[in-house]
Amino acid sequence: MSRLLESYAQGTWYSATDEGTPLLSAVDGSEIARVSSSGLDVAGMIDYARTVGGPALAARTFHERAALLKQLGLTLLAGKEEFYQLSRHTGATTRDSGVDIDGGFGTVLSYASKARRELPNETVYLDGAIEQLGKKGTFLGQHIYTSRRGVAVQINAYNFPVWGFLEKLAPAFIAGVPSIVKPASQTAYLTELVFRRIIESGLLPEGSVQLLCGSARGVLDHLGGQDSVAFTGSADTAATLRSHPNVVGEGLHFTAEADSLNASILGSDVAQSDPEFDLFVKGVFTEMTSKAGQKCTAIRRVLVPQDSVEPVIEALKARLDKVVVGDPQDDGVTMGALASIDQRDEVLKSIRGLIKSATVVFGDPDSVDSRPGAFMAPVLLKAGDKSAPEPHEIEAFGPVATVIGYDSTADLLDL
Repeated sequence: MSRLLESYAQGTWYSATDEGTPLLSAVDGSEIARVSSSGLDVAGMIDYARTVGGPALAARTFHERAALLKQLGLTLLAGKEEFYQLSRHTGATTRDSGVDIDGGFGTVLSYASKARRELPNETVYLDGAIEQLGKKGTFLGQHIYTSRRGVAVQINAYNFPVWGFLEKLAPAFIAGVPSIVKPASQTAYLTELVFRRIIESGLLPEGSVQLLCGSARGVLDHLGGQDSVAFTGSADTAATLRSHPNVVGEGLHFTAEADSLNASILGSDVAQSDPEFDLFVKGVFTEMTSKAGQKCTAIRRVLVPQDSVEPVIEALKARLDKVVVGDPQDDGVTMGALASIDQRDEVLKSIRGLIKSATVVFGDPDSVDSRPGAFMAPVLLKAGDKSAPEPHEIEAFGPVATVIGYDSTADLLDL
């Protein structure tokens, strides 16, 4: 049996009381790790963050917190090769891993730099000048920012196991608020490795960061008005969390980054011979294949003038035909796997919904790759009825896009 991922709670590494759920490699189907939060004292983690991590962070100035983040970012960058090796099992190519790993560490360094440039070397940030509220000047007001006395719970998605958690942790740390990081289980093994190196560095104050591997069920029950939850995932799950009594009635701050159906628009004045045409096609192609299309910013709707529909499709097909899907460490491979077999099944289900009003012009969603990994070739669709709801409502979170023709600028804006 593979190793059971550990949570980092109340200053120590915790191993669950059961065998956990297997986490399989997206590339070869082998068991990489197991995950469970059985027996974990979540309420204790929250209390520890508030009573130990919070005061330790709040006592430091913005610049002192920024300096710690800078040291951390540089330390993680220096040891990134082991993260790249494990990242392969998420289905990521070297280029994909760079977006996630180097991008994550770069984000930490960027926040550290911004804090040094834009915030004072104090624990309080003054927001504007003193305002006179009374006629005689005896009643004055001024807004200030300082650290909340709560905890920032960060629930992350599977597609960016490194960058996803660091982009939330860094600003919370600068703000002087302790974090509890909850990675998505499919790729939690990579998050846990990076987090382990963070703890081993000894750079961050005790209690300022904790890790929850496995189910976070019930965590919102222990949060209140000084706390926050930053969620990345499905719109359905976000809606469920947003309706929690502590969000609705106790002032718990909740923000969600959920489903999106991004569009790329080709202007009606662009000819096939123009360089903008090639840039447009290249952009769509890149977003379809980078991270195997598993990006919230990926282009799902390709909106083009009616007379450009076929030229755009042919140009995309020419690029897509050269894509080599396979193990990211094999020579010549240009696109890796989806994060899991279950994720591939979800993408195929979404495609079945899309073809109610569109036709497949490249790829074969009915031909599932026979290899043990979660491999899937790109699929390009052409909308039939441009105003049909499917391409505007269904997000296939993989290497899938739909070309939609428009008749005029007004028609485009309606779409």
